[in-house]
Amino acid sequence: MVWLVIGMCLFRDLSMRDLVATLDLALPGSRGIRVAPSSIVQARERLGDEPLRWLFERTGSTWAHASARQHAWRSLAIYGADGTTVRVPDSTENREHFGSQKARWNSTGGYPMARMVTLMALRSHILAGARFGPYVTSESELAQELWPLVPDHSLTIVDRGFLSARTLIGLERGGIQRHWLTRARTDLVCERVERFAAGDELIELNVSSEARRKDPSMPTTWRMRAIRYQRRGFKPQLLLTSLLDPKRYPADEVVALYHERWEIELGYNEVKRVMLDREETTRSKSPKGVAQELWGLALAYNIVRYECERVAAQAGVAPTRISFVSALNFIEMALRMWGTDSAGRWPKRLIHLREDLEHFIREDLEHFILPERRDRSYPRAVKIKMSNYARKRPLKSPSKKRVK
Repeated sequence: MVWLVIGMCLFRDLSMRDLVATLDLALPGSRGIRVAPSSIVQARERLGDEPLRWLFERTGSTWAHASARQHAWRSLAIYGADGTTVRVPDSTENREHFGSQKARWNSTGGYPMARMVTLMALRSHILAGARFGPYVTSESELAQELWPLVPDHSLTIVDRGFLSARTLIGLERGGIQRHWLTRARTDLVCERVERFAAGDELIELNVSSEARRKDPSMPTTWRMRAIRYQRRGFKPQLLLTSLLDPKRYPADEVVALYHERWEIELGYNEVKRVMLDREETTRSKSPKGVAQELWGLALAYNIVRYECERVAAQAGVAPTRISFVSALNFIEMALRMWGTDSAGRWPKRLIHLREDLEHFIREDLEHFILPERRDRSYPRAVKIKMSNYARKRPLKSPSKKRVK
């Protein structure tokens, strides 16, 4: 059943019955008898979501932390944390549990939405942790649940939506040298304490009374480093970080490092555009089923990314240079050929799989290894409208005639 849930995320085009046949799955004692669709539903309900969560957290923390330490920057493991939303099937249970966006004219969104925040090893895209909940849940709230997973001697890069004393001081306090890096909001009010160099300062912010009311242990002021920079063709930007030593952590390197935050957005793109093919994220019409699939989706993504990293090590390139699409297609092809029978033979098969991938890398570099990243920018713009159909508006109530 664990393989079935993972397979649901890898083979979006297959029905549940065809998926069971493709992966050569069978219930214990079935002796090759075709599995009835009703038994699949019952088995998924018995499995629940906790085994998938346990398996994801056990493998993800092991793979991601080892990867982040291997690809460290100035002895700091590099992570990114960010949030996204995923659509779930429009059932009564899902809508009541997850909620949805508020559209115009006081109407609700087309689909229920789940809010998700992940912690990623940025230089390999392997997920170290994930949390999700109803749409109204804030990203900062979910992120704080992930902070215990962040190891010592690390740097977590976040966007400016996470800039709050409770969120980032909470990250710092949880261990030794657990640093953060983010971009400042336009309404930032601060006082300069020390000037390190042009555009590189130590500043101090006041911690709001609301934050101190929720957590009395919060300090009244908060010191951080501010680095100003400007890229050609763009407005000046201000970065804020807990990396206070300008000699140990040069400003130009910190600026370059911040732009690696985009790797987590690329990871979300790999999940939504490639794995899910921009369809609804889950097949389940119940919150428990949605949770089970989301953990399975995180597991499936990590399996592909983990194999990408191992192949990259053999090829002597960065893990992000391995084409996710090509690796995913190759792994799906292998699963169609092998199924999941004889699990004891899988370690040897994985070795052969990596050898095959390495062979393709050497023979067809353009197909499997991506070129070096270019320094590009794409200003946000609406290219096409979402639909040719007019948006539904609530019916207007008939106007009442005035009585003289």
